[in-house]
Amino acid sequence: MGWTVGVDVGGTFTDFYAANDQAGVFHVHKTSSTPSNPAEAILNGLDVMCTKFDIPADEIERVSHGTTVGTNALIQRTGSRVALVTTKGFRDLLEVGRQTRPHMYDLQRDHPAPLVDREYRIELNERIGAEGEIVRAPSAEDIDAAVDEVISVAAGACAIGFVFSFRNDSHEQAFAKALRKRAPEIAVSVSSEVQPEFREYERLSTTVLNAYLQPVMWHYLETLEAGIAERAPNASLGINQSSGGLMSVQRSREFPVRTALSGPAAGAVGAAHAARQTGRRNIITLDMGGTSADVALIRDYSVDLAFDRDVAGFPIRMPCVDVETVGAGGGSIAWFDRDGLLKAGPKSAGAYPGPACYGNGGDEPTTTDANLLLGRLSSRGLLDGEMELDPELSRAVFKPIADQLGFTPEKTAQGMLGIVIANMVRTIRTISVERGHDPRDFVLMPFGGAGPLHARDVAVSLGMKEMVVPAAPGIVCAQGLLVSDLKEDFVVSRRIALDDTG
Repeated sequence: MGWTVGVDVGGTFTDFYAANDQAGVFHVHKTSSTPSNPAEAILNGLDVMCTKFDIPADEIERVSHGTTVGTNALIQRTGSRVALVTTKGFRDLLEVGRQTRPHMYDLQRDHPAPLVDREYRIELNERIGAEGEIVRAPSAEDIDAAVDEVISVAAGACAIGFVFSFRNDSHEQAFAKALRKRAPEIAVSVSSEVQPEFREYERLSTTVLNAYLQPVMWHYLETLEAGIAERAPNASLGINQSSGGLMSVQRSREFPVRTALSGPAAGAVGAAHAARQTGRRNIITLDMGGTSADVALIRDYSVDLAFDRDVAGFPIRMPCVDVETVGAGGGSIAWFDRDGLLKAGPKSAGAYPGPACYGNGGDEPTTTDANLLLGRLSSRGLLDGEMELDPELSRAVFKPIADQLGFTPEKTAQGMLGIVIANMVRTIRTISVERGHDPRDFVLMPFGGAGPLHARDVAVSLGMKEMVVPAAPGIVCAQGLLVSDLKEDFVVSRRIALDDTG
């Protein structure tokens, strides 16, 4: 048996875990991420790891990858222009939504703008009934006219979402066939394939998100797949999905929305594996990286799934590992709000320039700078000493806010860490106390590059009695990718009267 490699791309570092089960050998490697081109860090890191540990690249059988490309494209709104084709009369469903307010008492905040402008939403004169019956079939002329409109807006992708298509997808398939025939260069997402489930708005939103990500993910995977094939010709590439299993590259191209929570899902799976190895049935995870912290609750070695999530403010309906995220990471930046109160995160210094102590030009105080200033991090550096840290640079960026508060830089750094801890504690309470679980009945499992460093304070704040740190906490997500199996999720909606259930 050859080598298998797990690669998890974070906002700051890219982690590698290589294992050869037959030889009983494993190696870990970490390198700086390249946010502008994530594939660059993966391919360069793979080269360095194989050289450093004498791993024959042609003996690598599988590369499992957790990606943030889709998530970042949604957050930064760098996806493709999308055209939406929907049932006549439902053009504005995407904008009307559910009329819920994500921040009920914030009068200044509004919903994020739809990913499809109104001028790119096209109606088709068709209708399927609630039982799947054809109420109004689209004519060939209507289909051709709608295809003309899609082509005219120069969209890179098209989302197709008709009312009740989860009961009967014939109209969606007819339109998709016509569009693919005349414009094969346009990526097509069909709602009855992406999420064949009732609730029109959530199905439409998920389909639009899928279409928005298709060209981005297609380009990324094409680059990555070619690079891995050149270096490791015998390796198959698997992409982690939000529900905690792997899918093929082709499925990732077709359904990139399934990767929206790819990275956090790998961490939860890796933590469940570590929990089973240590005999801790019930754990709360704390995956703190450079940009954010993810927390999950695991019972009886199993990770809970959620089926309705928001990603970057957009609703997604599909199975996802039930993970809550907070903007508290090693690169989280300290700042003052309009009332002069000190805050920490969610803005992050990222991989470049990174915290001030990296010496790459960062000029804002971060969590990493606070830890270094307080002696909680060694100035000998990160990445096995390859990345030196300068505590004087950390002191310099803390001095202005310390002067504003009337404190020493050390006391200010301690205050910032207290805010970061409080943010993570509040998020853990969300997945435990607010759902009827007492965190004192669980074991805290911290991992990620910064998790164990802050875990003691989190555990004390929650009254937790035990904490288990994995052997290589910085690469648990990459390890989770190695223990993940191929997985396919299926769903079918069926409407029946309660008295028919027996």
